Amino acid sequence: MLVGLDIGGTKIEAKVLSEQGEERFVHRVPTPDNYPEFLDCVEGLVALVKQEVGEFTRIGCGLPGAVSPVTGLMQNANSVFLIGQDVIGDLSQRLSMDVRIANDANCFALSEAVDGAGKGGEIVFGAILGTGCGGGVVINQQVLTGANAISGEWGHNPLPGYDPQVDGDIGPCYCGRQRCIEQYISGTGFSDQYNHKYGKSLKPKQIMELVAQGDAEATAAYRLLVDQMARSFATVTNILDPHTIVFGGGLSNIDSLYPDVSEAITQYIFAAEPKVNIRKAKYGDSSGVRGAAWLAR
Repeated sequence: MLVGLDIGGTKIEAKVLSEQGEERFVHRVPTPDNYPEFLDCVEGLVALVKQEVGEFTRIGCGLPGAVSPVTGLMQNANSVFLIGQDVIGDLSQRLSMDVRIANDANCFALSEAVDGAGKGGEIVFGAILGTGCGGGVVINQQVLTGANAISGEWGHNPLPGYDPQVDGDIGPCYCGRQRCIEQYISGTGFSDQYNHKYGKSLKPKQIMELVAQGDAEATAAYRLLVDQMARSFATVTNILDPHTIVFGGGLSNIDSLYPDVSEAITQYIFAAEPKVNIRKAKYGDSSGVRGAAWLAR
């Protein structure tokens, strides 16, 4: 029995999987807005899970953020009350069990590597292309964390091959850097580029509806997105050479991206006949909590 928690900004979801990955129990509660209530909430949620499925001694937790390898404290969390807290230590003490934590992109990648779209691949790169652009690396079904706990987080690297005449200039990223990959190939980045260039206020789904109608501006924006994604994931491929790249998040629902990016990426890869396997996540939004459960193996 594997138990995982997906700790988001608005809800905390608990999910129990069998050793074969079959869902046994799921429950959601609102995320509190302060740390003491958060600890109480998790303790109560775990007690509920125990009532439903019995005792367990290990739990996995996924959340947008990371544990600093230097201090052991949370950093870069979207729920600001977690930043600077010893979440692993405090939860371990409260729950009297082994607590394992990874960020949401790593949990997503782990879920898809174990029994999802990347199953059977030695190296799997998972990318969540939604409001932002997060990445996770899994090797032999184990999350690669890295010396600074930022493995896979290439979304704040500069866009490869940036050309102001082609890619335009949409200003600095919220992180303070210029031309971050996230500003271009996230769902937000795709719509921001289109809206900035054409003076519109459309969302990705609306832009793609125009593409389907043959709209020239929307089609040009989509083709640019494909090329920017090809450049961005070619960098990942040239470094990691993953067996599978798995897309999640809102942009993963654009089915044409899979053949189009797979074709466009080959020109940027350092191999004579590159083989790139880009696939849509099998478990979609559920991959985060499933990956948290797999942490508890």
